[in-house]
Amino acid sequence: MAVHNHPHRYPRFRFTSPRRAVNSPASAEPTATAATASRAYVLAGLRFLMGFVFLWAFLDKTFGFGYATPSGKGWIDGGSPTEGFLSRVAVGPMESAFHDWAGAAWADWLFMLGLLGVGLALIAGVGLRIAAAAGTAMMALMWVAEWPPARHLSDGSASMSTNPFADYHLVYAVVLVGLAAAGAGATWGLGRAWARLPFVSRHRWLR
Repeated sequence: MAVHNHPHRYPRFRFTSPRRAVNSPASAEPTATAATASRAYVLAGLRFLMGFVFLWAFLDKTFGFGYATPSGKGWIDGGSPTEGFLSRVAVGPMESAFHDWAGAAWADWLFMLGLLGVGLALIAGVGLRIAAAAGTAMMALMWVAEWPPARHLSDGSASMSTNPFADYHLVYAVVLVGLAAAGAGATWGLGRAWARLPFVSRHRWLR
């Protein structure tokens, strides 16, 4: 009887290339998910900070906490939220118009409602598109009131402008638009619930 000796077959060990492991769908998916979640949290934190900027301005001007608005001179005490700022405008193409608006009841109400509305919308994460539009309009008017491009004021003194274009008003406006475009109200906010409301789903500009 012939006996045939078959060679022993040992299992082969295969080493996965690090590059292949990184680029594999199984490993890329958790990484992408983590990156998406991190971006959402960063945007939510930025949204809260911007909301507090607007909401604090409203509260300080209303109650006079002694910061930008002296105690006893808040809106609730009969002070005007716009008179101090607009009456001191000393440069720009709308200088005389701002002087006429200073202290007007309609200007006070529009300004304060804008601060409150934008602040609450950002904190809650709802109506970010409207908040971005209103906040950008407010920032644009304040930018024109300070008129950073000018080197000198109307009386000839130096304007002390730190940048002829990109001051904080422009930065705030860009942040507001970015938050609305990114749908930043879904994380740590009521954005998803707000978007599911029937009247909001029918009018996308309310999101």
